[in-house]
Amino acid sequence: MKKKPTTNNPTSSGKGQQLENVGECLYREATSKIYYALFKRGGRQIKQSLKTTDKELAKRRLEPLRQKVVRLNTKDAGDLLFADLAKRWLETKAGALKPSSHERRRTSIASLEPHFKATVRSIGKLQVEEWATKRAKDASARTFNIDRETLIQILDYAASHGLILDNPARTIHRRKESRPPLVIPTKLQFTTLIDQLRAEPQAQEAADLCEFLAYGGCRLGEAIQVQWGDVNFDKKAFMVTGGETGTKNHEARSVPLFPSLERLLMEMRDGRLTPPETTDKLFSITKAEQAMNTACRNAKLPHFTHHSLRHFFCSNAIEAGIDFKVIAGWLGHKDGGVLVAKTYGHLRDEHSTLMAKRMTFDAASKPETPPPDPPK
Repeated sequence: MKKKPTTNNPTSSGKGQQLENVGECLYREATSKIYYALFKRGGRQIKQSLKTTDKELAKRRLEPLRQKVVRLNTKDAGDLLFADLAKRWLETKAGALKPSSHERRRTSIASLEPHFKATVRSIGKLQVEEWATKRAKDASARTFNIDRETLIQILDYAASHGLILDNPARTIHRRKESRPPLVIPTKLQFTTLIDQLRAEPQAQEAADLCEFLAYGGCRLGEAIQVQWGDVNFDKKAFMVTGGETGTKNHEARSVPLFPSLERLLMEMRDGRLTPPETTDKLFSITKAEQAMNTACRNAKLPHFTHHSLRHFFCSNAIEAGIDFKVIAGWLGHKDGGVLVAKTYGHLRDEHSTLMAKRMTFDAASKPETPPPDPPK
């Protein structure tokens, strides 16, 4: 018996659309001729544009979409609230995040929850766009981008567990962040800062920490975790491990004991009443902010921070002609020098311009006539 052909009965699908059935789960809009996929899963109708008027292309796009629908976990997604999903996602990330990163994500979730109060599967593109529009008005670009990234990761987690079909937050673009101007001490300003700190008996360890940051290029969180056992005077290197919290990229790195850094550490070691144990940390303080603020104010210097000293390290390395990739390795960057070039490239240009002024030889300029030889 010959199979009866599929009839193209028009179906109303909201927004004035008339969809004609042209295949299993495949429909075409009568006016625009765009193809749509319609599925039923767990008593819910799922409709999605295939974004084409070509039937063969629509068929190819239909199958992977069908597989996503099959994986939908409608039982768990039905009553699951966004707040519960976000909590579940953050718990899975707890072991991989540093305390500061964990707190930043928790803060983002707290700002997202008032907007996304309903169930996870009710979150669509329109709701996400409404959130982005509102959030962009009352948050800085950096805060917006962190919240956006958090939302994307949460909804990616939902999609990977079959709770939603696709992640609508991926259509939201990052906002451009304006970078504050770099505040980098000159060599004279740095020397003045250290002299001012050394003049105060109670600021000696703060001075040591400032010199260590300037000579080694570490982040503050890395520097305060360095132990004496990480310093190898024989090999003229020290390890940056980040201690219990780890480094920013979760990888230890070896940094040379540059001459100024070696001199500082030897003076610190020799100035102790007893030789340090390998597990002793170089510094008993966790920051030198207050001492630095006082020193800068008394010496009428700009407001320098711990990170200003990391910038100071980079500027000196660039002036010394060190390759960006090498500097990146010392800093703990894994991008081969891209960030260093982007952040400090202008310093190399300025240094190059200054050095270019020394190239004064010109064949068009006649050399001075040498004085006559003295008589014999």
